[in-house]
Amino acid sequence: MKLSDKIAVVTGGANGIGRALVRRFSRERPRKLVVADRDLASAQTVADETGGLAIYCDVSREADLAALIDRVERECGPIDLFCSNAGIAVAGGVEAPDADWQRIWDVNVMSHVWAARALVPRMVARGGGYLLATASAAGLLSMVGSAPYSVTKHAAVALAEWLAFTYADKGLRVSCLCPMFVNTAMLQEALGAAGGKSIAASGAVIDPEQVAEATVAGLDEERFLILPHPDVAAFFAKKAADPDRWLAGMRKLQRLG
Repeated sequence: MKLSDKIAVVTGGANGIGRALVRRFSRERPRKLVVADRDLASAQTVADETGGLAIYCDVSREADLAALIDRVERECGPIDLFCSNAGIAVAGGVEAPDADWQRIWDVNVMSHVWAARALVPRMVARGGGYLLATASAAGLLSMVGSAPYSVTKHAAVALAEWLAFTYADKGLRVSCLCPMFVNTAMLQEALGAAGGKSIAASGAVIDPEQVAEATVAGLDEERFLILPHPDVAAFFAKKAADPDRWLAGMRKLQRLG
């Protein structure tokens, strides 16, 4: 997909990877960029920088996502690219409170479901469209220290896969962005969830701008998996080839924590 003259929406666009995506997308001369976030003041700052439109949206609420999509299509035109980028991290294992499990499930999984529910029929009806789901390498490999994050990111990858093969013949294209460690505020939450040493030992930290650059390249090639950390592909292949050996490696990382 070429972003030139396209209408693109980025949820969680006020900070971190989302902000980097908006800034990088703006260099491709889209027709309109929409910065959607609960942090409307920061979203407005990013929109002012990029000539975009800031809209308040809490992705944990289906009504907010439906309203966002309706407003953009009414005021700007048909959405060409919808980036379900907003996400959160929650520490702990199965003992984490139900409220935490529900909150991260709504943000990291259901927000993708709700966006697809609202957009896929429209995109199919007009012959095509593009969905970009920001998941995580944790969706392919899991993450030490956080069951809720690992589970929800696996689910996000699975949903993206399902959408990709179910609607490909109807013009829908889907990519799934799976970075490892990115220099954002969420990384600090992840470090706390994973005990710091173990997560830091398992991969390099890159900047959001590097993620955004990899994303534009992946969209241009219409690749399903966009992996800003090339090592993730190798780790994923090793996991598939020998799950027991991979689990042994993860146990070592767990002990480092």
